[in-house]
Amino acid sequence: MPVEGARPFGFQEHFADGRPAQDITRALAEEAPVAIEINGLGYAVMMATPTDLHDYALGFCLSEQLIASAGEFLSADAALVEAGGWMLRVQLAASGAGPLLERARLRLAEGSCGLCGIESLEQVMRPLSPVTAKLEVESAALFRAVDALGDQQVLGRETRAAHAAALCAPDGTILLVREDVGRHNAFDKLLGAAARAGLDQAEHFVLLTARCSFELVQKAVIAGVPLLATVSAASTLAVEQAAAHGLRLVSLARRDSLLES
Repeated sequence: MPVEGARPFGFQEHFADGRPAQDITRALAEEAPVAIEINGLGYAVMMATPTDLHDYALGFCLSEQLIASAGEFLSADAALVEAGGWMLRVQLAASGAGPLLERARLRLAEGSCGLCGIESLEQVMRPLSPVTAKLEVESAALFRAVDALGDQQVLGRETRAAHAAALCAPDGTILLVREDVGRHNAFDKLLGAAARAGLDQAEHFVLLTARCSFELVQKAVIAGVPLLATVSAASTLAVEQAAAHGLRLVSLARRDSLLES
């Protein structure tokens, strides 16, 4: 069965030990431009894996703070267009029109980094409401989630080229997973899926197969996630911003060790 979000391509495989090259077929993760149109306005073009686009649309709007809750998200319609990309048409309630108009000036972005429409350093470092939720998560639960994640990375196992974002219960049980070629996109898809499922992020933690950057910390803080864990290292600004906003941050979360800042 083909894996959604992957397509087969032909390659010639070469070997260091001098064996003759051979023709093989390998699945690659899909990457396509996704044009996001919100309330009739072109908002951004993202490079993403065109799966779970309804989840992506909702999570993107929440991360961009265009809406305060999923109740303000009315609809999303995704269609493949002749140019080879996707058009994602989103309709928000009227309450989202103000932030939308303010930030629709920048129409093109390279990734769902949470900084779309930002034009100054002051806007990048905008104050965010701190995370108030507290969640008791023991190290054993984090190791349990890390151990279990590989089995749930369907696209990642098939292509070795996709990030995953997982919503986890305090005991380390993985409840939801979303994947994408972009780590920010995977996180947005997860936030949208959690909102659609009625799962409160304040009662769960998030595990990402990515390095922890400033933008991912911003997304977690905006979503009210009490604990963010990433399998790769964090940047300086990510650690500083997590501490400043009450986000418990774990990085280099591996099967045998992890770092908590």
